[in-house]
Amino acid sequence: MINYLIRKIQPGVKFVVKQITSLLLLLLLAPLPLLAFQQPLPGQQINKDTTVKPPAKPDYFASRKKFGRSALLLGVAELTPWTFDRFIGGAYDYKVDFGTIKHNINLRNWAFDNDPFVTNQFAHPFHGSTYFNAFRANGYTFWQSVPAPFVGSYIWETLSERQSPAPNDFINTSFGGVILGEMTFRLSTRIVNNQSRGFKRQAAEAVALLIDPMNGLNRIINGKWGKVTPNSSEHDSSKVYGEIDIGMRRINGYNKAGNLGWYGHAKLLYGTPDENYRVPFSNIAINAEFGKDDSTAVNVVSAYGSLAGWEVTSTDKVEQVAVLSANYDYIHNQQFFYGGQSIKINLYSEYDLAKKIKINTVISAGPIILGAAPDIYRYHGRDYDYGSGASASVSAGIKFDDRLSYTIHYGTGWLGSLNGYASHYFIHTVSSEISAKIIDGFSLAGEPGYFSLSSYYKNHPELHKNYPYLRLSARYSVNF
Repeated sequence: MINYLIRKIQPGVKFVVKQITSLLLLLLLAPLPLLAFQQPLPGQQINKDTTVKPPAKPDYFASRKKFGRSALLLGVAELTPWTFDRFIGGAYDYKVDFGTIKHNINLRNWAFDNDPFVTNQFAHPFHGSTYFNAFRANGYTFWQSVPAPFVGSYIWETLSERQSPAPNDFINTSFGGVILGEMTFRLSTRIVNNQSRGFKRQAAEAVALLIDPMNGLNRIINGKWGKVTPNSSEHDSSKVYGEIDIGMRRINGYNKAGNLGWYGHAKLLYGTPDENYRVPFSNIAINAEFGKDDSTAVNVVSAYGSLAGWEVTSTDKVEQVAVLSANYDYIHNQQFFYGGQSIKINLYSEYDLAKKIKINTVISAGPIILGAAPDIYRYHGRDYDYGSGASASVSAGIKFDDRLSYTIHYGTGWLGSLNGYASHYFIHTVSSEISAKIIDGFSLAGEPGYFSLSSYYKNHPELHKNYPYLRLSARYSVNF
């Protein structure tokens, strides 16, 4: 009887979860890890049934380019927040004149700022994604759209604010904008099916607009919103896998027990590492976490996007693919915070030990372009330091008959300060997860682990802190 009811309600549940997953990701990104050495694609397997072939067309989202409309939408992305802050919020920082502009275009006046962690590491990358998608939604390829957030960020830093332009804002907005921009563009495009109609179509259009405002606004302008038309042969049919976890967690601090509270986690995997690997962002992973917390409701946003890939080994028993990726990471909870953007080379391997037993491994390493690590000594009143460095990680997982799985992960990262007290940081993380499928689509999961931060200062005492945590959850998963 229970199985019968599940078969009856599951189609409807799947549609609801698709929309909820998209909305959760939006709520975490729009108001404006795991760590920069986090496993790039936890739980994702190489598709051994797929014959890897270079795509016939490098970018199947590209179409006729509309520079005028792209520039107009970039202007909208610039003026909308500035107008709100200047005339509604009445903020003095946005009362610019020719004197402030002359001061700001002089590169010698650029300096790292002391804005709140959430503003610098979260809001700026999302703002940059709107610059990127102003062009991406109007026929430009991924690489052709890359300059847009750099130009948009420079305009904002020099023309929109009185305070000196900040190099950290420029990097976070531009590089982070490219990563989040391509991800939100692809997801919003994947959600809308031009052949659907009625409430389902309008709901899909609304969710897509929230995820990628520029693409949604563009659909309204060109009359595509809600219009029933045949899907072209270029319609995005990439595989998408989603998970929603609801459960309890505890994150302990340095010599301080954390609070036990509820949390939610959303994971979205788009594509697989070995499909269309020559196309940028053909493989995407997004993790987002939120819950009861003392500091912020949004605790984690981690984004991974493939840039290029190469087949290493392909046999009946072993598959290996190397993937170059761009990564964005944000973590902020009551005990610990970190933000960073990085480039990595990742080696994905899958081994078939038996008919129903598989082992997956991931080895990753690369530079951290810009990271923000906690600083209790508060450099110029700011509670974090900026630095660059490197990260590496290794993870392994085993799955039995798609019912029981176990993964273990270790990551490490090093940051040398660029702006802050003379210092360097070592960050380590160890975690493991076991999950058991109860019925199709539903499973139980448990994840113990810890973060470790060692801070070495030239003129202050060094610090060593550990942050153990435990998560227990019920999980719903769906392919769509």
